[in-house]
Amino acid sequence: MEFPQQQKPAGDGKITYPPGVKEITDKITNDEVVKRLKMVVKTYMDMDQDSEEEKQQYLALALHLASEFFLRNPNKDVRLLVACCLADIFRIYAPEAPYTSHDKLKDIFLFITRQLKGLEDTKSPQFNRYFYLLENLAWVKSYNICFELEDCNEIFIQLFKTLFSVINNSHNQKVQMHMMDLMSSIIMEGDGVTQELLDTILINLIPAHKNLNKQAYDLAKTLLKRTVQTIETCIANFFNQVLVMGKSSVSDLSEHVFDLIQELFAIDPMLLTSVMPQLEFKLKSNDGEERLAVVRLLAKLFGAKDSELASQNRPLWQCFLGRFNDIHVPVRLECVKFASHCLMNHPDLARDLTEYLKVRSHDPEEAIRHDVIVTIINAGKKDLNLVNDQLLGFVRERTLDKRWRVRKEAMMGLAQLYKKYCLHHEAGKESAAKISWIKDKLLHIYYQNSIDDKLLVEKIFAQYMVPHSLDTEEKMKCLYYLYACLDTNAVKALNEMWKCQNMLRSLVKELLDLHKLPVSEANNSAMFGKLMCIAKNLPDAGKAQDFMKKFNQVLGEDEKLRVQLEMLISPTCSCKQAEICVREITRKLTFPKQPTNPFLEMVKFLLERIAPVHIDSEAISALVKLLNKSIEGTADDDEEGVTPDTAIRAGLELLKVLSFTHPTAFHSAETYESLLQCLKMEDEKVAEAAIQIFRNTGQKIETELQQIRSTLIPILHQKAKRGTPHQAKQAVHCIHAIFNNKEVQLAQIFEPLSRSLNADVPEQLITPLVSLGHISMLAPDQFASPMKSIVANFIVKDLLMNDRSVGNKNGKLWSADEEVSPEVLAKVQAIKLLVRWLLGMKNNQSKSANSTLRLLSAMLVSEGDLTEQKKISKSDMSRLRLAAGGAIMKLAQEPCYHDIITPEQYQLCGLVINDECYQVRQIFAQKLHLALVKLMLPLEYLAVFALCAKDPVKERRAHARQCLLKNISVRREYIKQNPLAQEKLVSLLPEYVVPYMIHLLAHDPDFTKPQEYEQLKDIKECLWFMLEVLMTKNENNSHAFLRKMVENIKQTKDAQCPDDAKGNEKLYIVCDVALFVIANKSTACHLDSPKDPVLPSKFFIVQDKDFKNDKEYLSTDMRQMLLTGKPKTAPVLSAVNKPLTVPGKRIFTKTTPASDTASNTSTNSSPLSSTTINKNSVFCNDSNVATESSESQAQENNENPVIKNDECKKTEPSQNMTPDAETDASPVKRRGRPPKSAPVAPAGADKEGAAAPAGAGRGRKRAADSNPSTESINIKMSKQQNDEGTKRQIDLQRWPFKSKKMEKERPEEETGRAVGSLALLLGSEGETEIELESSPEGVTCGREESERSSQGDTKSTSREDPSGWQGETNCGERTDRLVVKRKPVRVKSRP
Repeated sequence: MEFPQQQKPAGDGKITYPPGVKEITDKITNDEVVKRLKMVVKTYMDMDQDSEEEKQQYLALALHLASEFFLRNPNKDVRLLVACCLADIFRIYAPEAPYTSHDKLKDIFLFITRQLKGLEDTKSPQFNRYFYLLENLAWVKSYNICFELEDCNEIFIQLFKTLFSVINNSHNQKVQMHMMDLMSSIIMEGDGVTQELLDTILINLIPAHKNLNKQAYDLAKTLLKRTVQTIETCIANFFNQVLVMGKSSVSDLSEHVFDLIQELFAIDPMLLTSVMPQLEFKLKSNDGEERLAVVRLLAKLFGAKDSELASQNRPLWQCFLGRFNDIHVPVRLECVKFASHCLMNHPDLARDLTEYLKVRSHDPEEAIRHDVIVTIINAGKKDLNLVNDQLLGFVRERTLDKRWRVRKEAMMGLAQLYKKYCLHHEAGKESAAKISWIKDKLLHIYYQNSIDDKLLVEKIFAQYMVPHSLDTEEKMKCLYYLYACLDTNAVKALNEMWKCQNMLRSLVKELLDLHKLPVSEANNSAMFGKLMCIAKNLPDAGKAQDFMKKFNQVLGEDEKLRVQLEMLISPTCSCKQAEICVREITRKLTFPKQPTNPFLEMVKFLLERIAPVHIDSEAISALVKLLNKSIEGTADDDEEGVTPDTAIRAGLELLKVLSFTHPTAFHSAETYESLLQCLKMEDEKVAEAAIQIFRNTGQKIETELQQIRSTLIPILHQKAKRGTPHQAKQAVHCIHAIFNNKEVQLAQIFEPLSRSLNADVPEQLITPLVSLGHISMLAPDQFASPMKSIVANFIVKDLLMNDRSVGNKNGKLWSADEEVSPEVLAKVQAIKLLVRWLLGMKNNQSKSANSTLRLLSAMLVSEGDLTEQKKISKSDMSRLRLAAGGAIMKLAQEPCYHDIITPEQYQLCGLVINDECYQVRQIFAQKLHLALVKLMLPLEYLAVFALCAKDPVKERRAHARQCLLKNISVRREYIKQNPLAQEKLVSLLPEYVVPYMIHLLAHDPDFTKPQEYEQLKDIKECLWFMLEVLMTKNENNSHAFLRKMVENIKQTKDAQCPDDAKGNEKLYIVCDVALFVIANKSTACHLDSPKDPVLPSKFFIVQDKDFKNDKEYLSTDMRQMLLTGKPKTAPVLSAVNKPLTVPGKRIFTKTTPASDTASNTSTNSSPLSSTTINKNSVFCNDSNVATESSESQAQENNENPVIKNDECKKTEPSQNMTPDAETDASPVKRRGRPPKSAPVAPAGADKEGAAAPAGAGRGRKRAADSNPSTESINIKMSKQQNDEGTKRQIDLQRWPFKSKKMEKERPEEETGRAVGSLALLLGSEGETEIELESSPEGVTCGREESERSSQGDTKSTSREDPSGWQGETNCGERTDRLVVKRKPVRVKSRP
C-alpha cells in the first residue's frame, strides 16, 4: 500500500496532551515521565477508530511519541508505556499509520519488538502491560504495515526470534495464542517467507534447541501446522537447494536437514509433500554415509506410530526397502533395526518386510544376522500376532548359525517366546499352538557338537521350559506334559541331556574318590585324566583345563568344599539341598572379590550341569501321582493337549529314562505299587517301560520290599512266557538284575518254554525264542548245554531250514512290521537267539560259531531264501538278509568270534550295505555306525562304508559320510585321551582302514573287468569316499603314511587267493587307483612316511625281500580318463566305423529318488542288447547327465521312491563293448546291491525275454539275452506285473548298482540242485569248491553233489543238516571253505 502524506497536526504543530497531562519533555524526571505517560496510555486505550476529532487532536502527540527521546529512553518503564501508546496509535489510525517515513516505521517496529522481551517474566508487575502490547499488536496485525518496507525481513526476523526466545512454560494459552496470531499473520499475508525467517522457525525443531525450550518447539510446531499451505513451498525450496542442488551454504541449518525432515513430518506430512521425492534421489547416492543418514531418517518416518507414508508414497517405500540389500554394512544394519519398530507399529507392512528380512537373515555380517533375530523376537514379545510363521522360521534357521553370538540370540529369543506364550499362556491356546514347535527345535540343538550349544540348551530347559524355580508339583506337571508333547528326536535329545549330566556327575564323583586315596604318581595321573574329561564338557576347553586344575587344587586343600560337592552329587541330594550346596561352593570361591572372575564362572558352569535342579525323590513321587491321575482319568490331559493314553505312555517313558539317571529316587513302596498297576495295563509299551524301571531301580526290592517282590515275580514270569518280545526281554533281564535266586527263576522260565517250542505255530514262537536267547546269554554256564540241542534240533533243522508257508508275492522289497509273516519273524528271532547264545558262551570250543557263521553266510548268499524253494516273499527275504548281516556284525564284536570270521564272510556281511532294499541298507548302516562309534567293532568294518559311494540315494551317501566323520573323530579323540592307545594303533588309527578297504574293493563282485573305465571309476569313487575324510588334515604327515601303506600292499599277495594271478592283479590295480587318488589330492604325500605301516596278515601275505612289484597297472589313457573323465583325443582314422559317443564322459551320475514316490515293487527289466546296457550308460536329451535330486522320500517303513528319468529319452551304444562280450552269457545279477540305473526295455523286448531259453544259476533271477539293437530305447516305467515278475516297476530297492544284462530264471530250476548246493555251502564234510558261472547249468559242484542235485530230491536234501549242527564230529571240524571262482567276462557274482 501507499503511505499517505504526513498529516499536519492542528494548532500549527503544537502538541495537545490529554486533559490533566502536562507536557512531557526531557526536563522532567523519569518518574514524572512515567506518571504522565500512563495517563496518555489510558487516553489512547479509550480511543477507537471512529473518534476522528480526537484522532486529529492527538496527532501531534502521536508523532511526538515516536521521537528519539522516547524510542531510545533508557528507562524500561518509559519504553513499555511508549510501546503501548504506539500500538494503540497503530490501532486507532489503522489502516493508515500517522508515520510516513520508512526509516521511522522501521525504528518504531524494532522498538516495539524489543519491548516484547518483557513477556519473558510473567511475575513482573509490568507483565500485564506487556501482554496488552502483545494482544494489541496481534489483534490489529500492526506488523503487516511493514510489508511495504524494503527491509521488513529484518523486523520479522527480530520479532520471531524475540517471541521464540521469551516463551516459556509459565505462559498461559492466551499468550501463546496471541504470539501465534501475530506470527501466522505475517507468514500468511506476506508475499513469501525468506530463508532467514524460515531458519528462525526451523531452528526450534532441531533436537538441541528442542530440548532447551520445549515451549518454543511447541510454538513453532503450531505455527507450521497453521501455515502449512503457505510455508510448504518455502520449505520445499529450502530442501531442494540442500538435498538436490547441494547448496549447503543457503542456511546454517543445512547440516540438520534430516532432523528437520523428521520433525516436520511428525508435525504435518503435508509440509513435506514436495520433499519426499527428493529423498528417493538421496537414497541412491553414491556416498554410503549419505545413504545411511537418509535411511535413518526414513526409518523413523516409516516406523512412526501413526505414519501412513508407506501407503501414501509407495515408490519411496520400495526404494527404501531396496536399501536392505545395500552394499554398505551400516545401511543394512540400520534397515534391520528399523524393521522392529515397523513390525510393532505397522503390522500391515510385515509382508513387505518378510522377504527382505529373509535375505538379511543370511547376511555375511554377523551383526546383521544378530539384529534380524532381535528385531523379530522383540516384535514377537510385544505381540505374537505381529510376526508371521515365516519370520519365526528365520529365527529358527539362525539357531544353527555358524556364529555363537547369533545362535545364542536365536535360542534365547525362542525360549523367551515359549515361556511367555506356551508356559504362561499369555495369549491363549491359539498362540501357544502357533509356536509349539519351539520346544522341539530348542532340544534338537542338543545334537550339535559345540559344547556351548549343549550348555545353553540345558540352561534354557532349566529356566524357560521347566523352570526350576517352580514348586515341585508345578515343575513336574510342566515336565510331564512337556515330555508327552515332544517329538521323537526332541525326546532323544532330552534323554541324552540327562545322560550327559549323569555322566559328568559320575566323573566328579570319581575325582572326589581319588582325593580320598593316598597321593601317588598313578593317582595324579588318574586325576589328570578325570580333569581332562570334565574339561571337555565345559566351554572353551583350553581355559577349562586350566581352571579345572585350579579347582582340583582347591578341592585338595579345602575339605569342607569337598563335603559340599559330595553332597551335591549324592544320589539322595534333593533339589533344595542342591541349591544350598551350589550357593555355598560359589561363596567359598568368590574370594577375593573381582569385577570379573572367569574361574568362578567356569566352576558355575560345572555346578549347573551336575546339580539336580529338577529330579529328586519328591519329584519322582509327584510324577507317579500325575501318572496315576492319567490312569484314573482325573488328570488335566485334554486341557494340556494330549490324550490320556499318550500321557500314560509318555509318563512311563519319562520315568524309565529317569530310572537310569536317578535310580535311588524311585525306591519307595508307593512308586512301585503304581508301577505294578502299569504292568497290568493292556498297553504293551506301558508294561514294557514299567518292567525296565523295575530292572533299573529294584536292587533293594528283595531285601526291603517283600510284598512288592511277591507280586512282581509272577508277573515277570508271565511276561517272559507270553508277553511281547520286548516285554519278554525286559522281564528276563529284570529277574537277572534284582533277584538273588535268579538261576531258579530263569530255570522256571527256560524249561517250559524249551519243551513247548513248535515250529508249526510260528505266532507262538517269537516270545519264547526271545526269552530263551536272553536267558542263554545272561546265564551261559547254566543253559549253554541244553540250548545246544535246541539250536541243533529245532532252531536250525526245524525252523530255519524249512519254509512252511508261502509268502506274499506282491514283489515289494520291504513291508511294514505288522505285514511281516509270523514265520519270518520267528526266523529272525531264531537268528538272534543263535547270536545271543554264542555271545553268552564267549568261546568256540564246540565249533558252534563256525557252523553259525556258515549258516549266516548261506543266508546272505541265498539272498534270504535259505531253502531256495521260492516260497518266501521278497520283503521277507530282505528281513532275513538284514538279520543275517546284523548277526555276523554282532558276532564280530566278540574277539573270539571275530578271529574265525573268514574274509569271504566279512565281505558278505559288508555287501549288505549295498543291498537292493533301501531299508536294509539304511538299518544296516545305522547298526554298523552305532557299533563302530562305541569302538565295539574292529576297524576293518569301517571300510564297509566305502561301498556307500555306490548307493544311488544321495541321502544314504550323505549319511555314510557323516558316519565316517563321526567314527574317525571318535577314534582320533580316543587316541589323544588314552596314552595306552598308542600300543593299539593298528586297531584304532583311522588310516589303518585303508588296507581293509582296498582288499574289500578288490573282491567287489562288480569288479570283474580290471581295465574297464566304468568299473575303475567306481573303484576310484569308493576310494575317494573314504580317503576324502581321512585326508582332510595332514596330521603327522598322514598323507605320506597312506601312500606308503598302499605301496606296501602292492608288495604283498592277497591272502584270500594268493595263487590267483587275476585276483592279485585286481588287488594291485586297486592299489594303483588309490595311489593315483592320493597323489592327485595331496602335495605332501611324497614326503617320507613317519612310520612303517603294519598290514593285517589275515588279508595280505608279505612276500620275500626279493619280490618287487613295480609294474604300473593303469595306462596313461586310463589315468587321464580317471582324472578328467575324458580320454585323450584319438587320431581321426581310429574313429572310423565306431559309434559316435563321448568316450570317457560320465554320462550317468548317482541318482536320488524323485520327489514323488511309488510302490516298492521288485523289478526285472527286459533284456536289452549289450550295446545299450554297458557301463551304466543312459544318455539324456540335453545335458546327457542325470542330475541328483536333493531330497529323498524314502523312509524306513515306507515304500522306496522310484527313480524317474523323464528327461532321458535314448540310450547310446557304448564304445567299450566288444563283439565277444555281446555273445557271452549274461552276468549274474549282483546279489544284495541296488543298481544305479535300470533301463526298462519296450514291451516287445519283454516278449523276447519271455521266450528266451530257460536256464539260470543260483540266486537272483537273470534275464536272457536278446538280440543287440542299435535303436534308441525309451526309458519308461512298466505298470503291469505278472506272476513271473517279468514286468515289474523299477524301484530304488531293486536297482542294481551296475546295469547288467539279466537272464530270466527258469521256473523249473527251483528244486533239488539249489538246495543241494546250499547243503554243500553249509556242510562240513571236506573241502568243497563251488564254481559259479553263467552257463545254463548255473552251479557246478562235486560229482556226488551234482548227481544228487540233478535228481531233484528237494525234500531229502532240505532235511539234511547243512551247517553241521547234527553231529558232534561235524561241529568239531572246520574243513569246508566257501570258494567262489569268477570267469573273466561271463561271470559277475559275489560269494
